Amino acid sequence: MARRFHVAVAATAAVALAVTGCSSPSSNNEGDNGSSDTGKISTQSNAIDPNAKGPAKPIDGAKQGGNLEVQAQTTPNTFDPTDIYYVDSNAIGKLLFRTPTQFDIRDGKPTLVPDLTDVGTPSADKLTWTFKLQPGIKYEDGTDVKVEDLAYAVKRSFAHDVYANGPTYQIQYFKDGEKYKGPYTSGDTYAGVETQGTDTLIIHLAKPFSDLPFYLTFPAFTPIPKAKDTKQDYKNHPLATGPYMFDKYQAGTKLVLKRNPNWKAETDPARHNYPDTYTFNWGVDAVKSQTAVLKSSGSEASAINYDVLDASLIPDIQAGKQSQLVQGQSACTIVVQMDTRKIPLPIRKAIAKAWPYDQSWTAAGLNDFVAERASTVMPPSIPGYEKYPPVPDLSGTGKGDPAAAKKILEAENKVGFELSWYYDNTKPIPQQQTQIRSDALTKAGFKVKPIGVATADLRAKLGDYKAPVNMGQSPSGWCSDWPSGTSWFPVLFQKHSISDGQSWGMLSDDALDKEITDIANLPTEEAISKWAPLDKKIMEMYVAIPRYYDKMANVQGTNVGKTIGDPTTGLPVFTSMYLKS
Repeated sequence: MARRFHVAVAATAAVALAVTGCSSPSSNNEGDNGSSDTGKISTQSNAIDPNAKGPAKPIDGAKQGGNLEVQAQTTPNTFDPTDIYYVDSNAIGKLLFRTPTQFDIRDGKPTLVPDLTDVGTPSADKLTWTFKLQPGIKYEDGTDVKVEDLAYAVKRSFAHDVYANGPTYQIQYFKDGEKYKGPYTSGDTYAGVETQGTDTLIIHLAKPFSDLPFYLTFPAFTPIPKAKDTKQDYKNHPLATGPYMFDKYQAGTKLVLKRNPNWKAETDPARHNYPDTYTFNWGVDAVKSQTAVLKSSGSEASAINYDVLDASLIPDIQAGKQSQLVQGQSACTIVVQMDTRKIPLPIRKAIAKAWPYDQSWTAAGLNDFVAERASTVMPPSIPGYEKYPPVPDLSGTGKGDPAAAKKILEAENKVGFELSWYYDNTKPIPQQQTQIRSDALTKAGFKVKPIGVATADLRAKLGDYKAPVNMGQSPSGWCSDWPSGTSWFPVLFQKHSISDGQSWGMLSDDALDKEITDIANLPTEEAISKWAPLDKKIMEMYVAIPRYYDKMANVQGTNVGKTIGDPTTGLPVFTSMYLKS
């Protein structure tokens, strides 16, 4: 997200167990009607239910009360809604922030529903959208949510000098989006948004954006009163409109949420508030936490860990703990990208020819519970995905062929071409993966220059597109912002993607830009069939080495009720969780 990284860390077991299929799906995978997830990635939908109303459908067997503990090794970077774009803080944010529209997860698939507003009405030329605010919505302090607060949130989303991680679609799609720099720099007057009366929000576009109602599910568009905007300090206690609010917060370590007394279930078609409190603990050791949660002694019986399931725990799962495994869909593709500005196409093909897919899969501790080999840009969950014949040497499988790769270099007179990338030199798995890749590429005739950096510095290094490396920069993965190719190709492969800091391959191709724009401007139902041919065309440019499509596989304690997976984040639907006792 500003680069949409997948939140979960790679599996930490040094050696992956051989797993050829998933065990029986857990009862926790079931949707409201009892359908179950088989562990296979299935296509999501662009479903919209404009007439959905609160309260949300009760969860069978759910009870009120108790403290639900949530554990993870990875720490969310912020809870300022304007700056949220990573999937962990986005998923947690659904407990706190209501937005103009929202996803209701039905039978494991997302359906767009009204939230603070209706799902919007476009003008005949598709350049103006009108949204109606529903009455009676209040903040945690009891004050009314005003339509002006929604407009202010839109304006605030342009302040990327302050909120660098937030989503960027508005810059290219909203009127004057490339000129307006947010309320702190450009003032309150912005041509892209206006209000009428007490309940009408109007958004003006620079070009058609049929997926706008889906985009407005992001926390960036939760209302913020201008008078209560404390800028960089807002992240320490943002105003809640959802079923929970901040109680105690230690940035980077712990967050305790309590009930928001001013949230009204009858106005909300997608959220519940079963637990009395949520306690989030971050920075835990993933394997130790997952092991404790599976044992479920003491408070861990009422806990869930949302790190990727470690391969070392699969025997425990298969030996009778299937009911504690939560499987679900995700919408992410993980890659190693190549900078096309610095690496010519024949050399990129040689890299792909030599790439040690199987060895890297094993070293990462990946398994069929958490991942599926990738060979496309879009994952199978996105409407329009097509499993076309893999582009040569981009199948995501195989041990690589360094000898054949070296012949390509020799033909191009490029033996000794230097490949450089950053890696985390404080963790064993990145070190192992780097060694495996270095060995294969060296055998192919490349000169390799992996640059080790500390964990704390890695994200900034990967995001610096002027850094002295030519491979492996961020984003190293992308998760769909909503079920559509529009949240992939315009974001990752147009020229603006480089300045936005979220490019795969650093492409600057005017013809490709136009092709992407032309498809994105089509109505959603017409665009769907156009994305797969474009997907294949971009793969043939060899912009990235596909690694895997990730899948949701988490463990929870024995006192946690049936958990539903959110395919838009690849994490649990926290707003539907409950404790058995």
